[in-house]
Amino acid sequence: MEEFNNTEQTTAVPADVKPPFNWKKEALDWVTSIAVALIIALLIRRFVFTLVRVDGPSMNPTLTHNDTLFTSRLMYTPKVGDIIIFRPPASPKTPYVKRVIATEGQTVDIDPLTGTVTVDGKAYDEPYIAEPIQPSRMGDMEYPFTVPEGTVFVLGDNRNNSHDSRDSDVGAVPVKNIIGKAQFRLLPLSTFGSLYK
Repeated sequence: MEEFNNTEQTTAVPADVKPPFNWKKEALDWVTSIAVALIIALLIRRFVFTLVRVDGPSMNPTLTHNDTLFTSRLMYTPKVGDIIIFRPPASPKTPYVKRVIATEGQTVDIDPLTGTVTVDGKAYDEPYIAEPIQPSRMGDMEYPFTVPEGTVFVLGDNRNNSHDSRDSDVGAVPVKNIIGKAQFRLLPLSTFGSLYK
C-alpha cells in the first residue's frame, strides 16, 4: 500500500481572509521607497538637470526677473553663445546667469567708444543685447584679454546693468564653477520654450 507524506502539503486560504496587518513592515516599505526616491532625485539634480529662477535684470531682454529655467548639467562643455548658470569664485553661494562670450585661448576686446565686443578680432553680431556697452561699464579688466585655460568669459545681455567678467571680482569663470547650461524657459508659460531661437 502506497503511503503519502503530508508534511509538505500546501494549504489553501479562502480568498476573503486577509493576512494580519503588519505596520512595521508597511512603515519600512514606505521609508525605503521615500529614501530611494530622494536619492534618485538628488542624483538627477546633481548630475542631470536642475531648475533655477532668474533674480534681477542683468540678462534682459533675453531673460527677465523670476523666469524659471531648465538647466542641463550632464556632460556639459561650454560653447560661445550658451547661457550658463555658474558660481563666481568671489561669491560661490550666489549663482549667476550670463552668456558665454569666449572660451579658453580666445581673445576678447571691447571698443571703449562703440561698446563693440570682438573675439579674436571679429565683431559679434549680438541681436540679443539690450544696448551696447557704455564707457562707464567697461569694468576694471584690461583689454585685449586672453581667456585663461579652463575658464570662460561671460557677459550679461543687459550690458550696462550686469556684473560679469568685465569686473575683476568675477573675471574669467572657471569651468568647474559652471552648474550647467540654461536650455529653455519653463515659466512664465507665456514665454515657455527654448532660449536659443
